[in-house]
Amino acid sequence: MEDEQHLIDAHYGDSEFFAVYEVCEDGRIKLLEKRHNKAKDFEEEEHGDPRKFKAVVSQLLDIDVLAAFRMGPNFLRIRDRTNKVAFFTRTRDLKLALQRVVENFDSLWEQVQEKKERVGEAMLEG
Repeated sequence: MEDEQHLIDAHYGDSEFFAVYEVCEDGRIKLLEKRHNKAKDFEEEEHGDPRKFKAVVSQLLDIDVLAAFRMGPNFLRIRDRTNKVAFFTRTRDLKLALQRVVENFDSLWEQVQEKKERVGEAMLEG
């Protein structure tokens, strides 16, 4: 988030804070917490520094779906290298972004379950 009403128009790792919501199957949305982004001022050695990627993800280990206004190199890493599902809202307006998450709930839930299955299978393989 950039502020209380807008998703950031920059890299995910540059957010002021992360707004953590619970989305219920019936479409209700509940704000659980606002997490200060401890990686915001991380000194990057290169654009899309993989170390910043790790610093961001380590703050969101308990989150299944990460929503953002647009893609950045580390957001793509989050999508491709973690058990997180990336969702692009295509809006900075928080209310509209949350509405889009709710509208896509079934698809997002399916993706979360698929990623969890793959992670579980990989762990079994050793």
